[in-house]
Amino acid sequence: MTDPSSEPKTLRSTLELLAPGTALRDGLERIQRGHTGGLIVLGDGPEVTHICDGGIEFDVDFQPTLLRELSKMDGAVILSSDVSRIVRANVQLVPSPSYPTVETGTRHRAAERTALQTGVPTVSVSASMNTLTLYANGKRHLLDEPAVLTARANQALSTVERYRSRLDLAGQRLFVAEMNDYATVADVLNVLQRQIMLARAANDMDEGIVELGVDSRQLALQLTELRGSIEEDVEMLVRDYIASPTVPSDEQVAAALATLGELPDSELLNTASLARPLGLPATEENLMHDVVPRGYRALSRVPRVQRFLMDHVVSEFGSLPDLLGADPERLADAEHVSPLWARHIYEGLRRLT
Repeated sequence: MTDPSSEPKTLRSTLELLAPGTALRDGLERIQRGHTGGLIVLGDGPEVTHICDGGIEFDVDFQPTLLRELSKMDGAVILSSDVSRIVRANVQLVPSPSYPTVETGTRHRAAERTALQTGVPTVSVSASMNTLTLYANGKRHLLDEPAVLTARANQALSTVERYRSRLDLAGQRLFVAEMNDYATVADVLNVLQRQIMLARAANDMDEGIVELGVDSRQLALQLTELRGSIEEDVEMLVRDYIASPTVPSDEQVAAALATLGELPDSELLNTASLARPLGLPATEENLMHDVVPRGYRALSRVPRVQRFLMDHVVSEFGSLPDLLGADPERLADAEHVSPLWARHIYEGLRRLT
């Protein structure tokens, strides 16, 4: 059975280890304040020991103060993969010079090449610049001060709030148009554009929240509230409007979502780029063409109605206008829809109208 601690760390999991409030970050900040510099490798597997030369071997519990003292020596400090123990100190790292690096300082060049060769995250503490730099997953990541991270996160949260407000307004307009049977291609694409922008802004903010560590709780709660069920909302919109003679298959929806997810940010303002994955008219003159939803978005607003039940209801009626015009008895004709569920759906849709 594989030891989880031996598996390669993602950038996100590494940032969690280095977040303010953790013992490791405390140790790094002690080195930073002491202006002595340091080189710390976050793993002690064979790929790391292979490039270690000399040093002192021991195995002790990790302590921030001990990390600071050991970093006063010129060499690198090697931590266990779960960073709970200090394994070696005063080590000379000799990674292959064939790995490219843009760094100029000896410590930073060794850190970047070590991370590239071993795949193990490595942190370099600059004595002259007073900075913390993480090398992980082929990337160079500067670890900012908590105050800087907080200011950046608050700015990002304001952006997410604006996107949420604009999406709510556009979404309500589309819903009114759907319920009154005058929705257009432009209405649908406007909502889709704002949904994707909100989802991407929220995802971008996730990393900043991880870096904040213990200071991120309130921001994380606010982001969760603003994000809502955005992924599900995008899927329901796609299921409502993707071109298909019948109820769209999961494979069709997944392919459309994947294509939309791969769109560069610059293409989000291009209506043709958004329309194409759904099979909607992609020219400017066709934006005002009427479109009829299948009813997924409306049914998702009725409490406790599961997706499989939505599929059977949509398969039976085909469009939202027909669904809104059905009485409980007609709704119960749909496969797997009991009279009790039919009454529940009927009353839920009546409340929406």
